[in-house]
Amino acid sequence: MTTWFITGSSKGLGAAIARHALEQGDQVAATARDPQKVTDALGSDDGLLPLPLDVTESPQIQRAVAATVERFGRIDVVVNNAGRALLGVLEEMGDKQIRDQFDLNVFATIDVIRAVLPTLRAQRSGTIVNVSSAGGVVGFPASSMYNATKFAVEGLTAGLRHDLAPLGISVLAIEPGAFRTDFLESDTVWTPEDDGAIADYDGSPARETLAGIAPMNQTQEGDPAKLAALVFDVVTAGDPPTRLPIGPDAVAATEGRVASDAADLAPWRERSLDTSF
Repeated sequence: MTTWFITGSSKGLGAAIARHALEQGDQVAATARDPQKVTDALGSDDGLLPLPLDVTESPQIQRAVAATVERFGRIDVVVNNAGRALLGVLEEMGDKQIRDQFDLNVFATIDVIRAVLPTLRAQRSGTIVNVSSAGGVVGFPASSMYNATKFAVEGLTAGLRHDLAPLGISVLAIEPGAFRTDFLESDTVWTPEDDGAIADYDGSPARETLAGIAPMNQTQEGDPAKLAALVFDVVTAGDPPTRLPIGPDAVAATEGRVASDAADLAPWRERSLDTSF
């Protein structure tokens, strides 16, 4: 029986992954700021441990990890799912908004990983799943800060794999495209205040992107249940890839990035090669 530790489990992809793991008979420590919302989303199950956790508070992370080990005896899979998106034009964003975005999407992920590593090292086994995004592969309008945090998660994942593989610990990043969750709700998306708007950006791709959020919400093509089943199968199969795009739009983003990088390199390739002493 596998034990999962999942952040941001009260809704969206976190809840979907937790639900699928429970349906397969696994044990799940499902965390959220309000654990009652976890119970509301997932119901009651002998294998479910709802835990209070604000991932930006390190002492709470330590307590949640300790409670999981006390209840289940081990942790096999860690899913760093908690996150939000700061969308808008960089110049209009406040310092606190930017730092809060990195605290939640990057530093909280790092803190969770550091908290679970003593347990995973002692076991000489485990899998860390970092929830990145198609926005961790390519840039999108109005998404510079969200892109920056997800690119950071990608780099963290790629580097950690080298450090943890000798200890029997796998690390992968999943890169979802647009899935039908609450991710675009007002409590999940941050935007700059209107009174700080700069007229030069009116009519820009960033403004068009922001205007399209409300119509897109709850119309996304991606099925969270299918994503959860895929993540479960990838984790339980063993030897996961470094990164896994999920959804047609995410696959297209990855394939487009590969082609774009090759096209960017081509005219400068020989000059780039000729830079040694």
